[in-house]
Amino acid sequence: MTGAGFEEEQARLGASQAADDLVEMVNLPTRYTGLAGTVFISTAMGSHGPRVKWFPGRAGRDLPCLVITLEAPPRAVNEGLTAPVARDGERLVGPWVDSNRAALLRFWREGTSWDVDEVRDFVAGLSRMG
Repeated sequence: MTGAGFEEEQARLGASQAADDLVEMVNLPTRYTGLAGTVFISTAMGSHGPRVKWFPGRAGRDLPCLVITLEAPPRAVNEGLTAPVARDGERLVGPWVDSNRAALLRFWREGTSWDVDEVRDFVAGLSRMG
């Protein structure tokens, strides 16, 4: 669910139902991160460790992206971007991950038990770049 669509979806569902929904991922557009593109964050999914994905435009399941681990320092894995775009993404997104690591790890570990208000507060509390 994207940042913009998140609030619209909550209104559509109604406050009582939305408060009970599990949110396991969020696509954060530029206005939430200060970064060009979209940052995909999630709770623990699959067999990989904590990470985020950066898309130079909109996020999408089969679109090229840069995977950035939440370890210190973060490691970047290019998944289909051109080398210059991946380098730019690593230079931009690495510091954002560093500044938000504790919150992102908390969402990774605990986010599936959060209600919509907790997720909204989490997103609002993330540091923006620039």
